[in-house]
Amino acid sequence: MPLLLPEDYAISLPAMHRVRQNFDRTRLEDVEGTVRRELARPEIRGKVHPGSRVAVAVGSRGIRNLPCIVKTVIEELQALGAEPFIVSAMGSHGGGTAEGQREVLTGYGITEEAMGVPVKTDTDVVHLGETSRGIQVWFDKNAFEADLIVPINRVKLHTDFVAPLQSGICKMLVIGLGNHRGCSAIHEEEFSHFGETLQEAATLILEHAPVGFGVAILENAYDETYGIHALPRETLIEDEIELVKQARKNMPILMIPQIDILIVEQIGKDISGAGFDPNILGKSYILNEFVLDVPEINRMVLLDISPASHGNGIGLGVFDIITRKVFEQLDYEAMYANAIAIKCVDDCKVPLIAADEDEAVKIAVKILRGVDREHLKIVRIRSTLELEEIQVSEALLPVVEADSRLELLEA
Repeated sequence: MPLLLPEDYAISLPAMHRVRQNFDRTRLEDVEGTVRRELARPEIRGKVHPGSRVAVAVGSRGIRNLPCIVKTVIEELQALGAEPFIVSAMGSHGGGTAEGQREVLTGYGITEEAMGVPVKTDTDVVHLGETSRGIQVWFDKNAFEADLIVPINRVKLHTDFVAPLQSGICKMLVIGLGNHRGCSAIHEEEFSHFGETLQEAATLILEHAPVGFGVAILENAYDETYGIHALPRETLIEDEIELVKQARKNMPILMIPQIDILIVEQIGKDISGAGFDPNILGKSYILNEFVLDVPEINRMVLLDISPASHGNGIGLGVFDIITRKVFEQLDYEAMYANAIAIKCVDDCKVPLIAADEDEAVKIAVKILRGVDREHLKIVRIRSTLELEEIQVSEALLPVVEADSRLELLEA
């Protein structure tokens, strides 16, 4: 049965034009060398002793140069006589199971064969205590029983709350290494208090678990490695708070202020914990404060889920329309486990399903109110991680021409 009237299917959608958004492209040219120099600092290398079993924690984010960074850390630890191994640190991702988390790591090239060390994805945890607000803190058993723990993660703005500490090493300690149980426990906290609880829980973990140092990664607006910093445990929290400030300055934005229809090609766990970054689109069931300039978007269409997300379509709930291709890929067990753990089932509600992109966009046009249908403002992006090149409809060309940061790529 058709979802639209014949005349709705017959409408002509506006031509789209390629546009480049120009951001600061400062980036790190020597990733491997930087890692080696950071780990050679006396306050870092002094924490590693011959024969020490070192748990290197790796998460579920799609981080540029991640295999190179992890491999280099492992080689430096081995050069100091340590015996490193990898532990998964991704909370409820991968369905919260050992098998699912191993699959996620494999998708990023983090395997025993590639890294040359064991990869442990067991989800057993130990209880370390509770915060002043009664939030229970759990921690990965394999990591806790190691002589030293080295978490590796990207530092950036969080998708669900605003605070001095956001997404990074501390979040990996509290949520990633909490595994499914710890992730669920920490999300008992209201998001209005989440930042302070995260910091308190991270402090508790640093007091009780053998964390040596963290390897923090910063990226520029092009998803390229901007900086790598080894953070010693003694100043880890303070150092990371400063890195969050840098990360905010490096964030990309969508420079079109008013959009009738936004078409997003992909969401996924490798793109953002929320599937897409709410800080960029200004859409969220949880985040109430946006610290970046966000566009005013009327309707949103989703076309696909990234392969690396393995069917976890969390985040699709904020879209108005998805394609059947999205629907048929969904791994409900992985998506629901994630949504339940963070206590936001709205994020996995399935929107209206269209047959394909053409029907999805025409449905979006049909349900618009109060817009000029002869001059539709449509924007298409690859994902919130890839915002250098976007597409805009004819009606938005004056906006492009008026903004020096935007560059039309075709006549």
